[in-house]
Amino acid sequence: MPLPPLTRRDVLLATAATVSGSRAIAAPRPARKARFRYCLNTSTIRGQKLGIVEEVALAGKVGYDGIEPWIREIEQYEREGGSLKDLRKRIEDAGLKVESAIGFAQWIVDDEKQRTAALEQARRDMDRVRQLGGTRIAAPPAGATRQNNLDLLAAARRYRSLLDVGRSIGVTPQVEVWGFSRTLSRLGEAVLVAVESGHADACVLPDIYHIYKGGSDFTGLSLLSGPAIHCFHVNDYPAKPPRATITDADRVYPGDGVGPVTEVLKGLAAKGHPVALSLELFNRTYWKQDAEAVCRTGLAKTRQAVAKALA
Repeated sequence: MPLPPLTRRDVLLATAATVSGSRAIAAPRPARKARFRYCLNTSTIRGQKLGIVEEVALAGKVGYDGIEPWIREIEQYEREGGSLKDLRKRIEDAGLKVESAIGFAQWIVDDEKQRTAALEQARRDMDRVRQLGGTRIAAPPAGATRQNNLDLLAAARRYRSLLDVGRSIGVTPQVEVWGFSRTLSRLGEAVLVAVESGHADACVLPDIYHIYKGGSDFTGLSLLSGPAIHCFHVNDYPAKPPRATITDADRVYPGDGVGPVTEVLKGLAAKGHPVALSLELFNRTYWKQDAEAVCRTGLAKTRQAVAKALA
């Protein structure tokens, strides 16, 4: 026979039964997901020339959650006899995850033969990332940085082809904004390529410095949904040199410049989607310092910036 429906009195009695003395037995709450994961882009300590194995060990020792290596250093590791299986184990043993990787396959160029070769290169790059346990790779406008007349709708179709390759492997390419480039220098251009690709996996990889360098307003980030951004390159920039002449080498730790770091992080947190904050710097002064000190300082300043944004 079916059970009779609960009455309001039944519910109140059941609730009272969970009370022992003056202390109620509370139901367990689901664990709250972290808004941000902290990642080290290996360019930050490139000048120290440690190699990927030492970089992994250092990132884990300092306390990062993830690492964003460059494909060229993974290739160098392989040329020197390194095994991707062994490197993956080192990454996992260090408590890290490959949040993304930096590759330069020229998927966006007009030349069809060059694009075909680039998709094969991208396939190899993505396979390396997958073997290391990663699921994302940067997709910058490599090969078209000096081109003024690239058709962005054509670029969107080409990005779709790249996404198809990525889906077959299990690694998602992220359209990356490059502020110094004549193609995809602006946030809106990268977003257009992602949207018009018509692909469910489309996403963008923004960067505080590059958004500034390219001349976009940071408020444009508010138009993007949470899942549109999986990784975000964090850094800051000084007031001088001016936008026209500022370069990658001028990037500084988050909070040490004049960029709207707090506002950007606050906006990302409000989207309710976890994001990997990858510290990407090319500062020659930092390259001359102790690598561990740079990594620790970068992580501390990124955490401080997040705490300020969430306060």
